[in-house]
Amino acid sequence: MSAPDAHASTQTSAGSQLVDTKQGVAVATPASDEAPGGRELVLDRRQRRLLVLENGQEIRRFPVAVGMPGWETPVGRFEVMELRTNPVWQHPANGRLIPPGPANPLGSRWIGFYRDCKGRRGFNGQEHLVVQGCVTAGFHGTPNRASVGQAVSHGCVRLYDEHVQALYNLVQLGTPVTVLP
Repeated sequence: MSAPDAHASTQTSAGSQLVDTKQGVAVATPASDEAPGGRELVLDRRQRRLLVLENGQEIRRFPVAVGMPGWETPVGRFEVMELRTNPVWQHPANGRLIPPGPANPLGSRWIGFYRDCKGRRGFNGQEHLVVQGCVTAGFHGTPNRASVGQAVSHGCVRLYDEHVQALYNLVQLGTPVTVLP
């Protein structure tokens, strides 16, 4: 995949869109199975925690929110494929853009690790959503601190904003991500 232009957008797992801005965007082509330094991320959905491992040893641990029933965070082996600072979010139902800042549901960082282009239908507890085209899942901050530790997202992994900032500095494109059931 090549770097998107300033007018491209990427669907998030909730069907919402990350709108490209010219700041802080990196997009990767598939990388090797192992990131330099042996760093990897392991997400345990049941325990709602994210481990950062270096050569198999835990170096950081973060509490997280994961996908709600019907919008589960995808399970499997992936890799970091997108890094963004101060993302712009587009609401999936009404198209409204939420600029970077305290009201942005993505917080200050986006670390994408999953993408499929099958589309999606589902109910998020408030409205029925139909997502056509590609959807992605990733790690991001949240202004809703009470959601961390819960199964409440649309497939993404929410962290406290200060934690996603720390995580952002620990990963790079190609960092392996394993999501456990």
